[in-house]
Order: sequence, then structure tokens, then C-alpha cells
Amino acid sequence: MTGHRRAAADQNIFTTMMNEALGRDVHSMAANRAEDETHDAPGGAHALRRVLAIARNTFREAVRDRVLYNLVVFVLLLTIAAVFLGELSAAQEAKIIVDMGLSATLVFGVFIAIFVGVGLVYKEIERRTVYAIFAKPVGRGEFLVGKFLGLSLTLAFNVAVMGAGVSLALLYVGGGWTPLALSIWPAVGLILMELLILVALALLFSSFSTPALSALCTFFVFIIGHFSADLRTFADSLGTPTAGLVFGALYYLLPNLSNFSYITAAAHGQTPTAAAFFGAGAYALVYVAVLLAAATLIFKRRNFK
Repeated sequence: MTGHRRAAADQNIFTTMMNEALGRDVHSMAANRAEDETHDAPGGAHALRRVLAIARNTFREAVRDRVLYNLVVFVLLLTIAAVFLGELSAAQEAKIIVDMGLSATLVFGVFIAIFVGVGLVYKEIERRTVYAIFAKPVGRGEFLVGKFLGLSLTLAFNVAVMGAGVSLALLYVGGGWTPLALSIWPAVGLILMELLILVALALLFSSFSTPALSALCTFFVFIIGHFSADLRTFADSLGTPTAGLVFGALYYLLPNLSNFSYITAAAHGQTPTAAAFFGAGAYALVYVAVLLAAATLIFKRRNFK
């Protein structure tokens, strides 16, 4: 009974928040109904407000989740531990701090992106809040994009805190300013880009599957994505046309996450070139857009009855 009451309370809270955020836009849409010919093709300004309202409420809901704060605190503790480990290794303090700190940032960011991301859609279906949201009216594509932006903002906040922890640890062991405290931030930005791809993947899988299977598939793609460049080499080593076709298709379909792996280079004080950094950003933007478009097409065909 306690669980049912808590679920009902959560549903009421979320529904109230959505009503407050979307209510003004609904009245505006009613006043300007003549401007919108169909429900599926709303005005751009109205659609943007609805997307931002969903993103804002998704961020608020994620911030209230104690797991996120615990993960941030845990990463900061790992950074502090790296400081003491670095003191045991002469002249290697900074390298150990960057390596451990950024690796921890990536690992915990992956857990947030996957395990929170796969529940963004399923949780609203279980609470039955999707009926209230879509009755506003809110398009299913707007709903998915808003959820994506809300969790992306949460991840950006967490990654920024983790990166700041690494920089502060570097300043501490260096006894003052060190260039490495600033040069790690391009690597932090690349980590965030990689996590945004994972969020879009989690939304895609959760648009048609269960949270457990969605998390498994997203994690599987994350692992393969770091070795996608080896798929073509493996296909060539097999020497069969069929294998070359299959693994070649996988190479182009799966994300090449090795474009965002710069932790080891950052530990040695290296920074990516502007072309490499912005090229990775463009790749992430296009890949996320394709994933969200695919998720929207699937989600529009889903029946909640």
C-alpha cells in the first residue's frame, strides 16, 4: 500500500508540475487555434515552449533523485583518493589525478545516461502521466526531445561538477595554478558529447522495449562503439564478402565513440585540435538528431492502450 501511495503521489506531483508548465501554453494555443491547421503541425513557438517545459520538469525531477547527488559525491571522493595515491608516486600526481578523475567522470556519466535515460519514457507510461501530457496537446516528438534535453542538462551539470573536482585537485597538488587544470576541459567536453549520444540511444531503445533490455542494448552499443574502428579490420581478416558487408554496415550504423576518447592524452597535457574537437561535436549532433528522429517515428506508432 505504501508503494502504491508513493507512486500515486509521484504521479500527482509530476502531473501538477506539467499542468503548471504547460497550462499557459495550452491557453495560448486555444486562442491561436486558427493558426495551427493540425495537431501534428503546431506552431514553432508553441512547440518550443512545450519542449522546454518538459525539459525543465525532467531536470527538476532528476535533480530530486538522490542517486545523482550520491554519484557526484562519490566521484569527488574518488578524486580526493587520487590525490593521496598521487602523493605515493613521485612526479606522477597530476597524471594519476587526471586519469582517475576523468575515467570516473565517464563511468558514472555512463551509468546516469543509461539507467536514468531508459526510464524517462517507461516511467511516464507506468505512471499513466503520458495521457495527461499528450492531452495538452503535446506531440510525441516534443515529449521525447524535451526528455532528452532535460537529462542532457542534468548530465552537463554533473559532468561540470566532476570536471571542476578534477581541476581543484590539480590545483591542490600543484600548490597553485597549473596549465593542466585548464587543458583537461576539452576532454571533459568530449565526454559530455559521448554521454549525449548514449542518452539518445537509451531513448531510442526505450521507445519500443523494456528498461532492462534497453539498458543492456545501450551498454552493448557503448562497448562496441569504442572498438567500431576494428570492425572493418576484422571484416577484412575474414576475407568473405558477406562478412565484409555485415561488419561494414555495423561500422557505419554504430557510433564511433573512439572519436571522444581523449582521457589518456589529457593526462599527458595534450589537447585535441580545433578541427578534431568541432568535428566530434558535429558528429555527435548529427548522430543524436538521427537517433531522436528514429525514436520519434517508433514512438508515434506505439499504442498505450
